[in-house]
Amino acid sequence: MGTLKTEPARTRADLLAPPVTAALGQWPTDAPVGVDDVLVAPIDATLADTAAFCAAYDVGLDISANCVIVAGKREGTVRYAACVVLATTRADVNGVVRRHLDARKASFAPMDEAVELTGMEYGGITPIGLPGSWPILVDPRVIGTPYVIVGSGVRHSKIALPGTALGLLPGAMVVDGLARPVG
Repeated sequence: MGTLKTEPARTRADLLAPPVTAALGQWPTDAPVGVDDVLVAPIDATLADTAAFCAAYDVGLDISANCVIVAGKREGTVRYAACVVLATTRADVNGVVRRHLDARKASFAPMDEAVELTGMEYGGITPIGLPGSWPILVDPRVIGTPYVIVGSGVRHSKIALPGTALGLLPGAMVVDGLARPVG
């Protein structure tokens, strides 16, 4: 996990957005991945964007995940989903995600909408603590990562947790073909 100094996230609410703290407080005690396996590390907020973060903290892009919010529209109805993909890939928004949302058009949700609807800071949005009605689409490569780094809901920290935990979140589903390698 590079040079990150981690500790159990549930003990550091100051490093988490309120919805993330609430979700950790409801983490099932019988879950295959325990709440104490969810770690958090403070970072410089100006380095929260993936490329800058990975370079500054010696974290590989192959263990850094992005959580992007996608809005799909059909007949005036907007449906949201979160997509969790490794930084070495990009979500197939106009293919797999659009079809999953049963939408005619899909695109990244506007920043102000994503922030308002999640209660998290842009650039720090995480799949932990998202609105319960949203599907969380997770690329299989994320699940296969022993420990993956994602946002914490705020820009001044990152969460590290077993990749398998992201597939166990409420509303999560592992979706083959969700992401394509950058290249």
